[in-house]
Amino acid sequence: MKADLIVAGAGPAGLFAAIQAAKNHQNKDIIILEKNSSAGKKLLISGSGQCNLTHAGDISLFFDHYGENYTFLMGPLYTFDNQQLMRFFENRGIEFRKARGGKIFPKSNKASDILNVLLKEAKSKNIKIIYDTTIKKVNYTNKLFEIKSENEVYKSKYFLLATGGKSFPKTGSTGDGFKIAKNLGHKIVDPRPALAPVVIKNYQFKMLSGISLRNKRISLWRDGQLLKSWSDDLLLTHRGLSGPGIINYSRYMKKGDLLKIKLLKYSQEELEKNLLKRIEREGRLNLLNLLIKYPLAQRLIEKILEIANIDGSQNAAHLRKDQRREITELFSSLEFEIKSLADFNQSMVTKGGIDLNEINPQTMESKIINNLFAAGEILDIDGDTGGYNLQAAFSTSYLAGNSIFE
Repeated sequence: MKADLIVAGAGPAGLFAAIQAAKNHQNKDIIILEKNSSAGKKLLISGSGQCNLTHAGDISLFFDHYGENYTFLMGPLYTFDNQQLMRFFENRGIEFRKARGGKIFPKSNKASDILNVLLKEAKSKNIKIIYDTTIKKVNYTNKLFEIKSENEVYKSKYFLLATGGKSFPKTGSTGDGFKIAKNLGHKIVDPRPALAPVVIKNYQFKMLSGISLRNKRISLWRDGQLLKSWSDDLLLTHRGLSGPGIINYSRYMKKGDLLKIKLLKYSQEELEKNLLKRIEREGRLNLLNLLIKYPLAQRLIEKILEIANIDGSQNAAHLRKDQRREITELFSSLEFEIKSLADFNQSMVTKGGIDLNEINPQTMESKIINNLFAAGEILDIDGDTGGYNLQAAFSTSYLAGNSIFE
């Protein structure tokens, strides 16, 4: 079967690139090969099924949300920004709402509405989607791509990889595209989970699962050295830590690293002085009743006292100096050792993928093989939560599709 363009993957990147490549020319022969029985399975679960499409604000503010590889996205994001992405869908009947923190969702809160626009647009341009088709092998000879599935051989001048990464493998993201790209000569940066919660070694807070900590100072340590620090919300889970303050920074974490959480706004010295003043003023209270006046959940304070082996029912005035020091240390720098990052079944995106040094950021074309393109999560790009990953997928696929069209 011959085509002008064959796209691997009917997710948002594959669909949108095909739409851009077709433009208004319905005589283009474009085929999308999809391993699942339907399109956009991962898109449908994004934002808990509500589809956090992008983020509000100026596009220049996006670059702080893509880790170390943000420079690669300057071309794609400035060429096709968040306003243009929203306008594309608005022109096709979708209304949007802005949620807390600037996240953009369709007003209907249905990811299926976004997918349906893409599928309707693809159909109007005579783009053919062939489902239940797994690509087994791709060869490039005589300036033609030969794409072999179980039952068919496809040939095309242009080939676009938009197969996603390895996160949520139940949606079909099992790293197939990495193998294809590698066989075609591309270097693959080792894929690993990103936007993932962390599992903590010897975790003592299982019974406190569900407690959230708002805007806490978090620092990441490796081999006694401070790597990074930031302030954000986090969540205690039954196995470790989650929430945006963990998930958005998990790309920097690995097994054996230490996370230190500053539970209160004071430094340890300031907290010790403050605690002393409170004891002088209200020393007749028992210790727990004194400590719960700090803005922390009572169950968390009780657990910290248990870890420190300090009796919370004792009179606060009877607290020894070494015990006071222990409490202020734990409140100022509660330590967690990372046992592992959650696996691909729980991570929202994949860190790693096709080496960006081998892709032209202005066109998304391979620097190794002419007319080979890549877009979306298959590239070594991972953004924070908040719509940044879908925006990157649409921006890179816009460039890829337009480059192929031209």
